[in-house]
Amino acid sequence: MKREENSLLKFESLADAHRTFGLPNPRHPLISIISGTAIQVEMQGYSQPHVLGFYKISYKPKLKGKLKYGQSYYDFDEGGLLFAAPGQIIGSNDNEASTCSEYTLLIHPDFFLGHALAKTIRQYGFFSYSANETLHLSEEEKATIISIFKMIEAELNSRIDDFSHNVVMAQIELMLSYANRFYKRQFITRKASSNDLLQKLQDLLENYFNQETSLSQGTPTVSYLAEHLNLSASYLSDMLRSLIGQNAQQYIHDKLIEKAKEKLSTTSLTVSEVAYALGFEHSQSFSKLFKTKTSLSPLEFRRSFN
Repeated sequence: MKREENSLLKFESLADAHRTFGLPNPRHPLISIISGTAIQVEMQGYSQPHVLGFYKISYKPKLKGKLKYGQSYYDFDEGGLLFAAPGQIIGSNDNEASTCSEYTLLIHPDFFLGHALAKTIRQYGFFSYSANETLHLSEEEKATIISIFKMIEAELNSRIDDFSHNVVMAQIELMLSYANRFYKRQFITRKASSNDLLQKLQDLLENYFNQETSLSQGTPTVSYLAEHLNLSASYLSDMLRSLIGQNAQQYIHDKLIEKAKEKLSTTSLTVSEVAYALGFEHSQSFSKLFKTKTSLSPLEFRRSFN
């Protein structure tokens, strides 16, 4: 364990985390599962913000922050899953710090070496979600996830042989696949509130262009939109993908082209002036994006429109 330049502690290894939480050393240096009463130490031992050097998946039986829309709740009461990836700062959110985990799985990235999951795990956006974007589980979903935790625990506590690594890897992949499925369900059950967020997103982009924010800040970014909507960038992209089949960057590009068409068809601005007004530093970048999206150059579009 070492201290970062910003005074945050970083857990480089699983052994660092176990020592800080007052737990016995992990049976395996690259993967461990903490369950039952032993995990109470996690809450008492370290709630300060810290940086992980490994993946963390926690099931918490009681969670704050269930979504309320109108007079109805759109999530379940059976607890939920929180995910964290190496390099993230955790422990500073009240939602996570005030609720105790029933299971916590810690996995060092080196455990995935030589396996396809070393690359594909980065495709699971929920490892970048914030704590208020927790996966809330139904009773049936909870039973599925807990059963996988128990299988991993049993395998890690049994005699290690030539099959152990592959078996555990398969169980981790199974858990991530179910989590992906359950998050898609959560996007559906939150559709009413998601539609409200979509409207806020449209208004945010409209104001961005109307107030000429692009002149000072350039083209709108995913991080800018996510910050103003109080979402993580990954959650925003995944939410949009479930609603309209596009991620956040694709959505921004479509809005840029929409605005570009408006300016090209209703003003006498040059292509360079249109690009500048939309926040592009180089008009070539604007022209390339425009042609990719419309199969026409900006000048060809203007001529065809006229």
